Amino acid sequence: MYVQLVFAVKNRETLLTKSIRDQVFQYIGGINTNLKHKSIIVNGTSNHVHILFGLNPTVSVSDTVYHIKRSSSLFINNEKLCFGHFSWQEGYGGFTYSRSQLDNIYKYIENQEMHHANESFRKEYISMLEKSETEYDPRFLFDFFDDIP
Repeated sequence: MYVQLVFAVKNRETLLTKSIRDQVFQYIGGINTNLKHKSIIVNGTSNHVHILFGLNPTVSVSDTVYHIKRSSSLFINNEKLCFGHFSWQEGYGGFTYSRSQLDNIYKYIENQEMHHANESFRKEYISMLEKSETEYDPRFLFDFFDDIP
């Protein structure tokens, strides 16, 4: 099973600057590898991340998110990679894909910065939910501080 995780920086702060993204995203990929998942791509923008991996069936998605968020926050804070205290927003989106979809999903994640030049994170995330036919309650979505309707 292939899983794409999506989650945001707390308060959607733009703390994942270009200067630290590669280091943070490589670290997140390493966490996935240590959990014995097949890390495929980690990318995002200054305020959110997308992670695509092949799921190790002995580790749940929620445990994976817990380890990624906890370990990467500690790493960013211990290495003082950003000003102030870094943390991730509560919650996450998890989407599954078949092997035949991987190329398209990979390209989509790889081009996040260009993609978000034209579309907000809110619009992107709701579109992902709708394409996967996932029912959702708007009260339980991420806090989209930057583009409240």
